[in-house]
Amino acid sequence: MNWRRISLPRRAALTGLLALGAARAASLSGADRAVVVRHTAGLPGLTRPLRVAQLTDLHYGLYIGAEQVRAWVDATLTERPDLIVITGDFLDADVMGGAAPLLAELSRLSAPLGVYGVWGNHDYGSFGQYARRFHSPQRADWRERRAHFAAALADSGVTILTNAGVQLRPDVYLAGVDDWMQGQPDLTAALRGRGGGATLLLSHNPDQLPFVPASVGLTLCGHTHGGQVRLPLLGAVSTASAHGQRFAQGWVQAPARAFVSRGLGMTAVPARLSCPAEIAVFELEPVQAGFTAGPPPFR
Repeated sequence: MNWRRISLPRRAALTGLLALGAARAASLSGADRAVVVRHTAGLPGLTRPLRVAQLTDLHYGLYIGAEQVRAWVDATLTERPDLIVITGDFLDADVMGGAAPLLAELSRLSAPLGVYGVWGNHDYGSFGQYARRFHSPQRADWRERRAHFAAALADSGVTILTNAGVQLRPDVYLAGVDDWMQGQPDLTAALRGRGGGATLLLSHNPDQLPFVPASVGLTLCGHTHGGQVRLPLLGAVSTASAHGQRFAQGWVQAPARAFVSRGLGMTAVPARLSCPAEIAVFELEPVQAGFTAGPPPFR
């Protein structure tokens, strides 16, 4: 998520909200009270059920530490998913030298079909691709730092898919695209290896969605935090999306079906309001012949 484009009136509203007091701000954070939200949906191409757990927007480093990540990992493992995915923004500051606690917690994630992820825009800022005030400086060696962190994640059991995919089962192909804002997303390359069955796509930023073909059964995104701070009548203070509220959170159709998670961590301000952190768990089921799977109801 990127809050640099918040309008001045909304910044003023946000400032007033946070001025209610430090105690109130702490109670709004919600970072250690992530809810597990379960959804059931049909996924064309599946021949047997698939349980997927999605974590996104951890933002480790500034407001989030190992203790919160440990709680999220514990909650995820309790769900016993077949597959675990992390849709970007692992980091929120130049903490790569101190990321060992994060990696230790992520190494506890385990699922029969593996643990996979994609990069988010804040990951690139943490690598040093661009400078972020109070977060990280720009670095000429950001590509090397990205490669180093990807290798560290792999050693911890998390495989990053950058414009690539993997056939997890004969009936499941998992693809991942690079970040829409700071990376070089190549959807064609990500989908090139499809061998049949259902297609599940990971994209940190939902602004990729208008370009995803309908043949992709489900795309999982993060980035928006659901707005992170949602005010009465105004809604989300910012979604960091070119499409405004359209892809703020939940199930969307654009033209392919997708789910945009509110995510787990925080950025810009250490607060969540009317927008609790979430771990999304999907019970994906085979679609019967003659049935068209549209956006499922919230469950």
